[in-house]
Amino acid sequence: MLLAIDVGNTNIVLGVFDGDALVESWRLATLRDRTSDEIGVWVAQLFEHRAIDVRKVTGIVMGSVVPPLTGTFMKMAQRYFGLTPLNVDSSVDTGLPILYKRPEEVGADRILNGVAAYQLYGRGRGVPLIVVDFGTATTFDALSANGEYLGGIICPGMQISADALFQRAARLPRVDVRKPCRLIGTSTVEAIESGLYYGYVGLVDGLIRRMRGELGANALCVATGGLAGIIAPEVALIEHVDQDLTLQGLRMVWERNRPTKQ
Repeated sequence: MLLAIDVGNTNIVLGVFDGDALVESWRLATLRDRTSDEIGVWVAQLFEHRAIDVRKVTGIVMGSVVPPLTGTFMKMAQRYFGLTPLNVDSSVDTGLPILYKRPEEVGADRILNGVAAYQLYGRGRGVPLIVVDFGTATTFDALSANGEYLGGIICPGMQISADALFQRAARLPRVDVRKPCRLIGTSTVEAIESGLYYGYVGLVDGLIRRMRGELGANALCVATGGLAGIIAPEVALIEHVDQDLTLQGLRMVWERNRPTKQ
């Protein structure tokens, strides 16, 4: 079995693969002050709850955009699984040519999303790809029809926008990010909900259209991330929603780099 770990700024997502099949996954809040021992106990409890034997894990692959936690998870894996994880960064052979001016600046999550999106939705179709990841930041990544990472766009995420509005406007309340029951709000909370939701829908729709203007009108769009299921139904240009895209990218990169003895 393979343990895949996606360490993000808001969530940590863990997935267990048996071959190509994702047999279990968990999405948990990112807590930067956890020690490797705390994380090890936490992961062991998740495995026990789903009756998964930790001894069956023969490989660990990780992608992290939170540097303080990268070493913590490396230590956890070595102590509790006896394994050294493959940590995916720009130096790892992912099979995805990166045409960014500074390839080392591309986050592991964006690389992994590109790898999985091309393999699952782009290979053999001869069309460019747009990958939208609704995370702490919302990222829009462009891939050529040949599977090359071209670049992208980074925007504040929906939750960041909601938090900023609450923090900077003294009389406005904090609201949850969700689809409102009507466009024109009849209370302050409804008005904020509508502005956040439909404003973001308009942002996503507009940027995908502009990216298609550069990539080609046939560019296929795939969405992932915690809020993808909320926004994607309102954006007709998003053709696929895949919540496991990053985990699948981790699995694919592991398969490409796995030690021969495994």
